[in-house]
Amino acid sequence: MDNNWIIDNLNYAFGVWNDKLTEMWSLLTQSPQAFKGGTIWRTIQTVNGAMQGIGYGLLVLFLAIGIFRSSAGFRDFQRPEHVLRHFIYFVMAKLAVTYGIDLMVDIFAVCAGIISTAAGSVGGIDGAAVSLPTEIVTAIGNVGFLASIPLWLVTLLGCLVITVLAFLMILTVYGRFFKLYLYAALSPVALASFAGEGTSQMGRAFLKSYMGVCLEGAVIVLACIVFSAFAASGTVVLGGGSVVAQVWGYLGEVIFNMLVLVGLVKGADRVVRSEEHTSELQSRPHIS
Repeated sequence: MDNNWIIDNLNYAFGVWNDKLTEMWSLLTQSPQAFKGGTIWRTIQTVNGAMQGIGYGLLVLFLAIGIFRSSAGFRDFQRPEHVLRHFIYFVMAKLAVTYGIDLMVDIFAVCAGIISTAAGSVGGIDGAAVSLPTEIVTAIGNVGFLASIPLWLVTLLGCLVITVLAFLMILTVYGRFFKLYLYAALSPVALASFAGEGTSQMGRAFLKSYMGVCLEGAVIVLACIVFSAFAASGTVVLGGGSVVAQVWGYLGEVIFNMLVLVGLVKGADRVVRSEEHTSELQSRPHIS
């Protein structure tokens, strides 16, 4: 009985996983300007230019809010240092609105350097690639027609799960890119809040969130490195029992390893947010 179609299904599912893993690895070290040939980035630059008009209008509003919130009376307006402080806030906010997209690119470049350093330390993710062991191929080839029916069901289910996990993983990385574009497009509106002393925390929160999205790439790279070392330790292939049990045991372990990586990739944003929350708690003054 020729069971090459079962082997072909498994090889196809593993091929999808390996292709998406390689694509994810390349996307993590790619800049938003080069993504998809730069077409999306040019559109974002156009949107950013339109948002600058709104940002300039908000500068005056946030400046007025900052002045009135920090002024105890009319006498404060007669103090040169009071006026100078708000003027400095206004100038800094004006520069942030005008050159905000360049600031976003510079922040991404710094985070990309961290990602490249982490990725270059291991040279690649060859250890994370999955292939069908020779023992499994031989065992499947010797299965008769009746025994191949439950084997077909097992492999079909396993291939489906592997394919879904591969697409979930790559969709998370693509989602990170789209978040970077959204932050770059809306940056003039958020950075205009630096014009007011009392509203500047909005701009700081915006920049922190953007840096968190950039650093998600570093968390994903570290997850891939850990997964590569974990996968390189070897997958146990069951030697006893029926072929169906052996294949089911092998696929179960492979899918478990993949679930670990996909969970780490999808949880990269939560890891970054937890680090930000911890740093905020540590920076708050303690009341004794």
